[in-house]
Amino acid sequence: MPKNIEFKARLRDREETECRVRGIADGPAERIRQVDTFFRVDRGRLKLRVLDGERGELIFYERSDACGPRASTYWIHGTSDPESLQVLLSAGLGARGTVRKERWLYRVGRTRVHLDDVERLGAFLEIEVVLSEDETEAEGRAVALRLMGLLGVGESDLVEHAYIDLLEEMGVLEEERSEP
Repeated sequence: MPKNIEFKARLRDREETECRVRGIADGPAERIRQVDTFFRVDRGRLKLRVLDGERGELIFYERSDACGPRASTYWIHGTSDPESLQVLLSAGLGARGTVRKERWLYRVGRTRVHLDDVERLGAFLEIEVVLSEDETEAEGRAVALRLMGLLGVGESDLVEHAYIDLLEEMGVLEEERSEP
Protein backbone atom coordinates (compact mmCIF):
# COMPACT_ATOMS: atom_id res chain seq x y z
CA MET A 1 0.00 0.00 0.00
CA PRO A 2 1.46 3.43 -0.89
CA LYS A 3 2.44 5.65 2.03
CA ASN A 4 3.23 9.30 2.52
CA ILE A 5 3.99 11.71 5.33
CA GLU A 6 1.60 14.62 5.37
CA PHE A 7 0.46 17.62 7.32
CA LYS A 8 -2.20 20.28 6.95
CA ALA A 9 -2.03 23.90 8.12
CA ARG A 10 -4.29 26.94 8.05
CA LEU A 11 -2.83 29.75 5.98
CA ARG A 12 -2.38 33.06 7.76
CA ASP A 13 -1.17 34.79 4.58
CA ARG A 14 -2.00 32.85 1.42
CA GLU A 15 -0.10 35.22 -0.90
CA GLU A 16 3.10 35.01 1.13
CA THR A 17 2.89 31.22 1.35
CA GLU A 18 2.23 30.94 -2.39
CA CYS A 19 5.26 33.12 -3.10
CA ARG A 20 7.42 30.86 -0.92
CA VAL A 21 6.05 27.73 -2.60
CA ARG A 22 6.72 29.13 -6.09
CA GLY A 23 10.31 29.80 -4.99
CA ILE A 24 10.98 26.12 -4.27
CA ALA A 25 8.61 24.39 -6.72
CA ASP A 26 9.80 22.44 -9.74
CA GLY A 27 7.39 24.34 -11.99
CA PRO A 28 4.08 26.19 -12.13
CA ALA A 29 0.98 25.04 -10.26
CA GLU A 30 -1.74 22.86 -11.69
CA ARG A 31 -5.17 24.27 -10.79
CA ILE A 32 -7.74 21.58 -9.94
CA ARG A 33 -11.37 21.90 -8.88
CA GLN A 34 -12.25 19.01 -6.59
CA VAL A 35 -15.48 17.71 -5.14
CA ASP A 36 -14.91 15.00 -2.53
CA THR A 37 -17.87 12.93 -1.36
CA PHE A 38 -17.07 10.95 1.78
CA PHE A 39 -18.81 7.68 2.57
CA ARG A 40 -19.58 6.01 5.87
CA VAL A 41 -17.01 3.32 6.64
CA ASP A 42 -15.94 1.51 9.81
CA ARG A 43 -12.28 2.48 9.60
CA GLY A 44 -10.22 5.03 7.71
CA ARG A 45 -11.86 7.33 5.20
CA LEU A 46 -13.35 6.55 1.81
CA LYS A 47 -14.01 9.34 -0.65
CA LEU A 48 -14.90 9.74 -4.28
CA ARG A 49 -13.01 12.69 -5.73
CA VAL A 50 -14.37 14.30 -8.88
CA LEU A 51 -11.69 16.34 -10.64
CA ASP A 52 -12.78 19.33 -12.72
CA GLY A 53 -16.19 17.70 -13.14
CA GLU A 54 -14.82 15.11 -15.58
CA ARG A 55 -12.97 12.18 -14.08
CA GLY A 56 -12.88 10.62 -10.67
CA GLU A 57 -10.74 8.82 -8.14
CA LEU A 58 -11.96 6.51 -5.41
CA ILE A 59 -9.57 6.99 -2.50
CA PHE A 60 -9.34 4.99 0.72
CA TYR A 61 -6.87 6.24 3.32
CA GLU A 62 -5.92 5.74 6.93
CA ARG A 63 -4.02 8.18 9.10
CA SER A 64 -4.12 9.38 12.66
CA ASP A 65 -5.78 12.64 13.57
CA ALA A 66 -2.73 14.46 14.92
CA CYS A 67 -1.12 17.81 14.34
CA GLY A 68 2.07 17.86 12.35
CA PRO A 69 3.66 15.42 9.95
CA ARG A 70 2.08 11.95 10.20
CA ALA A 71 2.01 8.77 8.15
CA SER A 72 -0.87 8.08 5.79
CA THR A 73 -1.49 4.90 3.81
CA TYR A 74 -3.78 5.06 0.81
CA TRP A 75 -5.20 3.37 -2.26
CA ILE A 76 -6.41 5.27 -5.33
CA HIS A 77 -8.53 3.84 -8.14
CA GLY A 78 -9.36 5.98 -11.16
CA THR A 79 -12.79 6.02 -12.80
CA SER A 80 -14.18 7.60 -15.94
CA ASP A 81 -17.72 7.32 -14.55
CA PRO A 82 -17.72 8.96 -11.11
CA GLU A 83 -21.45 9.73 -11.22
CA SER A 84 -22.47 6.04 -11.34
CA LEU A 85 -19.90 5.13 -8.72
CA GLN A 86 -21.25 7.82 -6.39
CA VAL A 87 -24.79 6.48 -6.78
CA LEU A 88 -23.58 2.95 -6.02
CA LEU A 89 -21.50 3.91 -2.98
CA SER A 90 -24.21 6.20 -1.60
CA ALA A 91 -26.77 3.41 -1.86
CA GLY A 92 -24.50 0.80 -0.31
CA LEU A 93 -22.63 2.76 2.35
CA GLY A 94 -24.38 6.09 2.77
CA ALA A 95 -22.71 9.42 2.07
CA ARG A 96 -21.30 11.33 5.01
CA GLY A 97 -20.98 14.65 3.18
CA THR A 98 -19.20 16.64 0.52
CA VAL A 99 -16.12 18.88 0.51
CA ARG A 100 -15.62 21.35 -2.35
CA LYS A 101 -12.27 22.96 -2.96
CA GLU A 102 -10.06 24.62 -5.47
CA ARG A 103 -6.53 23.28 -5.29
CA TRP A 104 -3.26 24.55 -6.67
CA LEU A 105 -0.86 21.60 -6.88
CA TYR A 106 2.87 22.29 -6.88
CA ARG A 107 5.59 19.67 -6.97
CA VAL A 108 8.80 19.93 -5.01
CA GLY A 109 10.73 16.82 -5.99
CA ARG A 110 8.59 13.88 -4.90
CA THR A 111 6.51 16.06 -2.59
CA ARG A 112 3.06 17.35 -3.48
CA VAL A 113 2.38 20.82 -2.09
CA HIS A 114 -1.29 21.84 -2.15
CA LEU A 115 -2.70 25.30 -1.64
CA ASP A 116 -6.39 24.67 -1.00
CA ASP A 117 -9.31 27.08 -0.92
CA VAL A 118 -12.03 25.04 0.78
CA GLU A 119 -15.64 26.21 0.65
CA ARG A 120 -16.85 27.28 4.12
CA LEU A 121 -13.40 26.68 5.68
CA GLY A 122 -10.88 29.01 4.02
CA ALA A 123 -7.29 28.63 2.84
CA PHE A 124 -4.99 25.74 3.76
CA LEU A 125 -1.60 24.29 2.94
CA GLU A 126 -1.25 20.53 2.65
CA ILE A 127 2.07 18.74 2.18
CA GLU A 128 2.36 15.10 1.07
CA VAL A 129 5.86 13.61 1.04
CA VAL A 130 5.54 10.42 -1.02
CA LEU A 131 7.66 7.63 0.46
CA SER A 132 9.46 5.02 -1.61
CA GLU A 133 9.10 1.37 -0.57
CA ASP A 134 12.49 1.34 1.16
CA GLU A 135 12.18 4.72 2.84
CA THR A 136 11.40 5.15 6.52
CA GLU A 137 8.70 7.36 7.98
CA ALA A 138 11.43 9.27 9.84
CA GLU A 139 13.09 10.19 6.54
CA GLY A 140 9.80 11.47 5.13
CA ARG A 141 9.03 13.33 8.35
CA ALA A 142 12.40 15.12 8.10
CA VAL A 143 11.49 16.34 4.59
CA ALA A 144 8.08 17.54 5.83
CA LEU A 145 9.61 19.38 8.79
CA ARG A 146 12.14 21.08 6.50
CA LEU A 147 9.30 22.25 4.24
CA MET A 148 7.37 23.52 7.26
CA GLY A 149 10.34 25.73 8.05
CA LEU A 150 10.85 26.92 4.48
CA LEU A 151 7.16 27.81 4.13
CA GLY A 152 6.88 29.55 7.51
CA VAL A 153 4.40 27.09 9.02
CA GLY A 154 4.25 27.32 12.80
CA GLU A 155 2.98 24.75 15.28
CA SER A 156 -0.12 26.87 15.93
CA ASP A 157 -1.01 26.72 12.20
CA LEU A 158 -1.21 22.92 12.11
CA VAL A 159 -4.58 21.20 11.74
CA GLU A 160 -5.17 17.65 12.94
CA HIS A 161 -8.43 16.80 11.18
CA ALA A 162 -9.57 16.21 7.61
CA TYR A 163 -11.66 18.91 5.91
CA ILE A 164 -14.78 16.72 6.25
CA ASP A 165 -14.26 16.57 10.02
CA LEU A 166 -13.78 20.34 10.28
CA LEU A 167 -16.99 20.98 8.35
CA GLU A 168 -18.83 18.50 10.56
CA GLU A 169 -17.49 20.15 13.74
CA MET A 170 -18.69 23.54 12.45
CA GLY A 171 -22.13 22.10 11.65
CA VAL A 172 -21.91 23.17 7.99
CA LEU A 173 -21.36 19.80 6.37
CA GLU A 174 -22.91 19.74 2.92
CA GLU A 175 -25.24 16.81 2.52
CA GLU A 176 -25.00 14.46 -0.42
CA ARG A 177 -26.22 15.74 -3.77
CA SER A 178 -27.70 13.53 -6.43
CA GLU A 179 -24.87 14.42 -8.85
CA PRO A 180 -21.12 14.73 -8.13
